[in-house]
Amino acid sequence: MSRLIFHVDVNSAFLSWEAARRVKEGGEDIRLIPSAIGGDREKRTGVILAKSIPAKKFGVKTGEPVGMALRKCPELFLARPDFRLYEESSRAFVAICREYAPVVEQVSIDECFLDMSGTERIYPDPMDIALTIKNTIRDRLGFTVNVGISVNKLLAKMASDFEKPDRIHTLFPEEMAQKMWPLPVGELYTVGAATAEKLRRKHINTIGDLAGADVNRIKAILGAKPGQHIHDYANGIEDSPVLAEPEEAKGYSNSTTMSKDVVTPQSAYRILLALSDSVAARMRMDGAKAYCVAVTIRDNTFKTRSHQRSIKEATDVTNEIYALCRQLFDELWDKKTPLRLLGVSLTDIDRTGGSQLSFFADEQKERQQRLDRAADAIRGKFGSGALMRASTYDPDINVGRKHKAQADLKNTKAMHKEQYKK
Repeated sequence: MSRLIFHVDVNSAFLSWEAARRVKEGGEDIRLIPSAIGGDREKRTGVILAKSIPAKKFGVKTGEPVGMALRKCPELFLARPDFRLYEESSRAFVAICREYAPVVEQVSIDECFLDMSGTERIYPDPMDIALTIKNTIRDRLGFTVNVGISVNKLLAKMASDFEKPDRIHTLFPEEMAQKMWPLPVGELYTVGAATAEKLRRKHINTIGDLAGADVNRIKAILGAKPGQHIHDYANGIEDSPVLAEPEEAKGYSNSTTMSKDVVTPQSAYRILLALSDSVAARMRMDGAKAYCVAVTIRDNTFKTRSHQRSIKEATDVTNEIYALCRQLFDELWDKKTPLRLLGVSLTDIDRTGGSQLSFFADEQKERQQRLDRAADAIRGKFGSGALMRASTYDPDINVGRKHKAQADLKNTKAMHKEQYKK
């Protein structure tokens, strides 16, 4: 039986979800004007998380500083991020996909794969059912998606990235020569800027050039494993399954890019505590503990460094994780260079559910565990922003509930990329 895979991708998700809410409430559709999500217009801080098509025509780019975007487009309308809205919208569009597909794998907050293999008796025409899914999401939820159709996840994703928004595209193997191979080599999924530049220096400019090159030549340029990987992709070779359940997390991580530089240890400690609290809570939800804690910093010259340490007894206690993060941070930072990003990650995960207890019970640790569980219960009932530690509050640096949603988005994207690397 031949495979049939759909990739459903929300068009400019954060902005679309904000626009759909405003339209539903009788407001203006900000998708039709130069607009973006992210940052603070008055302070000209933060970065652009999503932009409208009219904003794109002014040269506004996702990920660039707000100040730069405003110089390109002074009339740019900016809306603040609302990660609770994004979570709700994400769940809603995936739920519609589940109405039609026997297997759905959500790979990030705004995209999922549908395995439609074997549904030809129910849905004889793949284009028709893709149109139904796309239009149902648009009519019921008020925002648009692209749908890519092919025989594997790679080609379906490549197809969904063709012309946007609100489109359906196919990319079957027999269509690669026409639709994919003429594209610049940098547009092949997983080929980054540095890899593309290496290939261009060897006169491999298009995906077709890469597909037709001798694989040993590509391995010589990029190394054996990455060379084989992207050569396979250029030829449409990819066979990973659509997973009904996400693979068990190998670790838990959370990071944030600050709207203003961190220049004091006290500000950094507040952020590290918020990150530790968030990532530990997610780990506790899975009934897991960690044997290894790591801290990452990035300074204002974009130099990134990490430091990690293993511990003898696995832990899920926020205060223990935070204390170790402070130690690692103090060993990493010179306390002079301003910082733009901080991150915390937990690895070497224990999922057995047990723990080694000392002969003498550690009453303080037990108390901390009870406090953590109580906080988790409150957040589980009222939302991740319902409770935050007073010591994490900084009027100049927002370390509230957006961290969890940002981390979830980052982690699920990373899982998606890692799956394709296998």
